[in-house]
Amino acid sequence: MKQVAHIKAVEQVVNDRFAIYQGDACELIRAIPTGSVHYGLHSPPFEGLYKFSNFDRDISNNEGGAFWEHYAFLIQELLRVTMPGRLHSVHVMQLPTSKIRHGHIGMRDFRGEVVRAYEDAGWIFHSEVCIWKDPVVAQQRTKSIRLLHKQVVKDSTVSGQALADYVLTFGKPGENPEPVAGMFDSFVGAGLDVSRGAYDRHAAAMKDEGKTPWPFEMWVSVLVWQRYASPVWMDIDQTRTLQYRGGRDEKDEQHISPLQLDVIERCIDLWSNPGDVVLTPFLGIGSEVFGAVERGRRGVGFELKPSYFAQAVRNLADAGKARDDAPLLSLAGAA
Repeated sequence: MKQVAHIKAVEQVVNDRFAIYQGDACELIRAIPTGSVHYGLHSPPFEGLYKFSNFDRDISNNEGGAFWEHYAFLIQELLRVTMPGRLHSVHVMQLPTSKIRHGHIGMRDFRGEVVRAYEDAGWIFHSEVCIWKDPVVAQQRTKSIRLLHKQVVKDSTVSGQALADYVLTFGKPGENPEPVAGMFDSFVGAGLDVSRGAYDRHAAAMKDEGKTPWPFEMWVSVLVWQRYASPVWMDIDQTRTLQYRGGRDEKDEQHISPLQLDVIERCIDLWSNPGDVVLTPFLGIGSEVFGAVERGRRGVGFELKPSYFAQAVRNLADAGKARDDAPLLSLAGAA
């Protein structure tokens, strides 16, 4: 891939599988040509929850109106670079409130705030899926008294459920010029056997009942779609994430929590074709780009924080295999 000289990145790694850049996403995204991205996926900073760096350009260092003004610029740019009729997914969760910061223990509708921000920018709210979380693991990680059994015994009016993850997907208005078409040939997740052996057992049972089984390829695709079409994904391997230790700084041990690769790869399989360009404006340690490359797509990502970018470089070093097809999208000058 030929690199355009005037893209202003601190560091970069560009090859035929991915292009990743260290720098401010709000600047770098302006070098992406209009309508050139086939699909996108990211986890935004959860406003007011964590601070990821000391950079004044870091969106996570804004709160309230300043956060939404900063993020709104990026949402509008994501709309610009996305191909008409194509999609962008956002991983969010509802946010907890606390007595110290808010005067009460409860939750805040961050999911709804994100939906409204995207709709205000001109996106169409396409779909959403809720991702189940183990409340025991959530309590161990967050130390929330709402999830403790002893709180139920003491006063259950304080108790509440674990905060689920959501993947919100938005569509750019217009007709999609390149349909995402074809059957699923593999399953990403836990608890579903779509092997040839499982099919042979199923087919034998069908024939014993005097019924004609579907062809193997159709059987696989239908079973996979039935799982992916569920409004709640309860079969995500919560532990299948990229390595992160080299990306941590001393003060952010509790912050970094990579999105599960099962979630990323499902979304990419659902809403993009092999060879498509998949963009993430918050690269982090490389999870979305890794998932894109592993599924035969071409990933583009931006990351402001040096330690995260360095870890992303390490995580992506062996992702996918070099291909002889068309080069990665060309980054043109600022729009």
